[in-house]
Amino acid sequence: MTKHFALVFLFACLTVSASAAITADSRKVAEAETIYADLNDAYTVIETIDSGLFPSYRGKDRGAWQQEYTKKRQEFAKLLSKLPATGLSASDAKAVAAMRVRFKSLPGTVSALFSPKGNCQDANNKTSDYSSLRATMVVCFTDIGNNLSFEGGKINRVSGLDLLHQIDEPDRRKAVFMAFVPLWQAINGNDAPDSPYRRMIAMAATDAKEHGSEIDAAAKTAGVDTAEVEHWLEQILDTWRQSTSDQPVEPWDFRYQGGEADRLLGSVIPRGALLPISLRYFNDLGADLKQLGTVFDLDPRPGKAALAYTDWIVAGRMVRGEWQPTIPRVSAPYAHGGLFVLNELIHEEGHVVNFTAMQNRPAYMDWPGGLVGEAFADVPAWSTYEPVWQRKYLGREASEQASLRALYTVVLLDVAWALFELRMLRAPATDPNALWTEITHHYLHIVPHPEFSWWALRVQLADSPGYMINYGFGAILTADMRQHIREQLGPFDAGDPRWYPWLAEHLLRYGSEKDSQTLLRDFLGRPTSPEALLKQIRRLAATP
Repeated sequence: MTKHFALVFLFACLTVSASAAITADSRKVAEAETIYADLNDAYTVIETIDSGLFPSYRGKDRGAWQQEYTKKRQEFAKLLSKLPATGLSASDAKAVAAMRVRFKSLPGTVSALFSPKGNCQDANNKTSDYSSLRATMVVCFTDIGNNLSFEGGKINRVSGLDLLHQIDEPDRRKAVFMAFVPLWQAINGNDAPDSPYRRMIAMAATDAKEHGSEIDAAAKTAGVDTAEVEHWLEQILDTWRQSTSDQPVEPWDFRYQGGEADRLLGSVIPRGALLPISLRYFNDLGADLKQLGTVFDLDPRPGKAALAYTDWIVAGRMVRGEWQPTIPRVSAPYAHGGLFVLNELIHEEGHVVNFTAMQNRPAYMDWPGGLVGEAFADVPAWSTYEPVWQRKYLGREASEQASLRALYTVVLLDVAWALFELRMLRAPATDPNALWTEITHHYLHIVPHPEFSWWALRVQLADSPGYMINYGFGAILTADMRQHIREQLGPFDAGDPRWYPWLAEHLLRYGSEKDSQTLLRDFLGRPTSPEALLKQIRRLAATP
């Protein structure tokens, strides 16, 4: 943190001692905000304990943290009720409004909240409400996704997806693909109208009408309507369709067809090299992730979440005039290495630099929405598919075309999922297998297999309907951000120590203080556009 940042955020946190002229109401807001920070810390510590990372934190076990959470929740509710409805400064009023919104989403109790328990078969309970059904489907992803049967052994979901890039024999690739069948059946049964997913997506569509959806939030961030979001997704997919071979490909061969770079470079990225390589890259970008206090939890274990994600253990805040930094953690079940896995890890570490760069008052210590957050995390991650990055950090490189194809094979699947969710939320009675088959056959040249619910590969589809828009539509923002950073700083694929401090100053430090649309427009200096992404995909047309 620069001295400039420390001065800015010392002022922004409004500590009582900052000014003799501080008002009594501002003191009340500051007091409430301190308790609010304590409450959020208790929440994320419990989440971390429930993830299995450790049994206690700062000398307190889960039970003690749950008591802390309950106590701070009651204290904050009391203080919040006593804050004046009028007469606050503009900055305090905005902060209080932000805390009220967040507080409404915090549960009254946190027992078993972050590690859902139960039987995957409960997904067939026709009386389940929206929240319970989603939680049960997450149990299915964890239990089944960590125990896929392949060649007499067990693999997890991440390893299975990586093997689809790597395995040369078509029959073995199909066997990996078929290993996912129990997961798909748990999520969507036999694709009947009363399957767990189809019941859940109907509830999600109803909820979206009342509270808005991730699709709506993405459209607002981009400054367009939902119809334009759909148009941009279709435009991206159609550009891929026109820029790639129209030869039909089986779904179990699609990742392999685009995975030449993964196979060429996989041998120099063993499991043990994932973290050292990624740490070296971020060091070269001016972000020492170890020094920033990052906790890495990357090994598989029973019951662990079947996906990679990043959160913080405690959020940063001002304490006695000094900034106490955020303590981020990265969780993933990595059994093997490889380029696909390394790209995912660097995406998660992109969240780390986002979180650590946020230095604001407690009311705004949150990211500015899923779309900008997921899009930014891919800004450094996409560099792994640039030959200049591979040459420096791996000592070997794939061709530009092979690298581009490897990247956009994965990106275009995310775009397809985004379009899939947009249409399912709009018309929840749609047959999801038929819709997925239509999208992937028309745009990605994938042979139709409507008998398989092979779209059910991402836990977000069950846990947070609509969230895939943040990856698929977010790719537009990623390409736009990467282009803008290159224009302002120059190339950064091989590192640039100015990268992290510059982005912290111009984009990341605000947290949720600015709404996503304002944040993005201020950063880019213009509305976002799909042109940067379309330009990158068209580079593929240069090779048959």
